[in-house]
Amino acid sequence: MTARAARSRPPTDLAIAVALPRELARYSRTQLRWRPGCEITVLRDGRQTFDAMLAAIASARTTIALETYILASDTTGERFRAALIARAHAGVRVRVLYDAVGSIALADDWLVPLRAAGVETVEWNPIAPWRRRFRLSHRDHRKVLVVDDIVAFTGGLNIADDYAAIEDGGRGWHDLHCRVRGPIVRDLARLFRRSWLRGGGAPYELPPPRDELDAPGEAYARILANTRVRERAKIRRAYLHVIKHARSSVQLQNAYFLPDRGLRRALTRAVARGVDVSVIVPAHVDVTLVGWAGVYALKLLAARGIRLLRWRGVMMHAKAAVVDRVWATIGSYNLDARSRFDNLEVNVEVLDPAVAGRLAGELDADVANCDPFELATWRALPWWRKATAWLAFRLRRLL
Repeated sequence: MTARAARSRPPTDLAIAVALPRELARYSRTQLRWRPGCEITVLRDGRQTFDAMLAAIASARTTIALETYILASDTTGERFRAALIARAHAGVRVRVLYDAVGSIALADDWLVPLRAAGVETVEWNPIAPWRRRFRLSHRDHRKVLVVDDIVAFTGGLNIADDYAAIEDGGRGWHDLHCRVRGPIVRDLARLFRRSWLRGGGAPYELPPPRDELDAPGEAYARILANTRVRERAKIRRAYLHVIKHARSSVQLQNAYFLPDRGLRRALTRAVARGVDVSVIVPAHVDVTLVGWAGVYALKLLAARGIRLLRWRGVMMHAKAAVVDRVWATIGSYNLDARSRFDNLEVNVEVLDPAVAGRLAGELDADVANCDPFELATWRALPWWRKATAWLAFRLRRLL
């Protein structure tokens, strides 16, 4: 059954099962909530991503919903603020949701022009210990943009100069994002609305579902999110399932790579089955203790036949994976305790050899900018660096 054949189903928001093709079904834990007929475009770094997002904003006719962990009052933030104000003046309903801790450096008066233009803003979980049920560690780490409920974006890039291209005045961090069209866009719109309301935003109604017969692509896609308590392990379970069912290759690229014992065991067993497993992590991490804890995590995997690679130069902030060049994911989820237990996260899970192949090509190309990490790399470290890595790894739940 092809994606186009599946489009004959009536439009619905229910968690109905989709009959995935047999060659794809093995990679999914469930057939619920898969949306056929999606178009997924992989976007690399700030130049591609920000240009595509700003173009979508400029084309908005009815609504814009922007959710981000970091909203910075820098050059990149100014570009987005100007674009949002312009569309608000044109009568577009604009909503912006940003995290209080991630955006702690945001200038106090930076939002004033946005609000004056009619843009609605919500600060997620303000730093207010006196508030009922306040939990400092519960952050909104998602990055979502939905325009007119027709096109959406999600991935690893925040709205800040760190992610912008060097030629645009940024720091040129390496990251991955994606643009999505088709039935999956409504799922992202619903996800944003849920967070908006939980954060204290004014209620609003979603438009009726679009006819899925107009779906523009060939991919099956599904949103993996952890809004509810019972969904906390959803993204981790998807990773575990697909690694356990991998036949030929597992490619991971993850900024804060502190896998728990279950994930380390799944990767080790995949290698034992003859699967080619590779992991790309940053050599220089913006959070120092996380970087050292990650070094010890690599040491634990180095003797297991896993190909470990460290990105040279500026920060590598991507959170992406490809299995067998069939299954792919891009999102905000790090393989660490903070994403697993504390943060609101979202990933797009994709079943499509074309999309997976394109993302795998990006990861393959990144190898040229990496240095291998082997047991010899660990042994060459001075004793105090090993001790620091060991101690940081013991504190990984808090990082």
